[in-house]
Amino acid sequence: MNPNYQKELDQILALEKTRGQRLFLHSCCAPCSSYVLWYLRSYFRITVFYYNPNITQAQEYQKRAAEQVRLIQAMNREREAQRACGGIEENFPIEVQEGAYQPAVFLRAVRGLEQCPEGGERCRRCFALRLEETARQAKAQGFAYFTTTLTISPLKQAPLLNEIGREAGERHGIAFLPSDFKKRDGYKKSIELSRQYDLYRQDYCGCIFSRAEREKAAHRSGL
Repeated sequence: MNPNYQKELDQILALEKTRGQRLFLHSCCAPCSSYVLWYLRSYFRITVFYYNPNITQAQEYQKRAAEQVRLIQAMNREREAQRACGGIEENFPIEVQEGAYQPAVFLRAVRGLEQCPEGGERCRRCFALRLEETARQAKAQGFAYFTTTLTISPLKQAPLLNEIGREAGERHGIAFLPSDFKKRDGYKKSIELSRQYDLYRQDYCGCIFSRAEREKAAHRSGL
């Protein structure tokens, strides 16, 4: 039986000492981060870490990175508007950092696995690459926790991501925040928030391999 990551997260969030702690949140894209930010910003001071060298086309990367920044700016403006109207301050402002965009690093990490189906070993190495850098940066910058938005996707395995995250955290000496953000309709809510903020939603993870699979599937369906 798989661990109940949502229950583990609930137990951590129930601790009063977590409120206001700094969380380094790896984000794969603005749509996936939307619900996670909405959910966690009442507990943590979040810095979004946009580190996705797997997005191998520069134009696509830049588009997604800009959407991430735009979402955070919009959420922070709403917070400030609420405060200006005398609203109760129940959440924290969100910051963002962009990691190095080095698609060659991703391509080296998955060399020899180009023909693997999506969801296999190639994806595991991609997750490990991104979470290792997130853990390293989080420790270096003095964050209390780190985690990733990746578990919100119905196509990604929460046990695998939590295993990779915890191992990276142990190597770098920083706590990994367990999650399965798709629980409690998290994925559905992310779609609703994406519509609310008019976010660009992509239909592939970002790498050239997943894009090729999507294009093949679209071609077959059009026959």
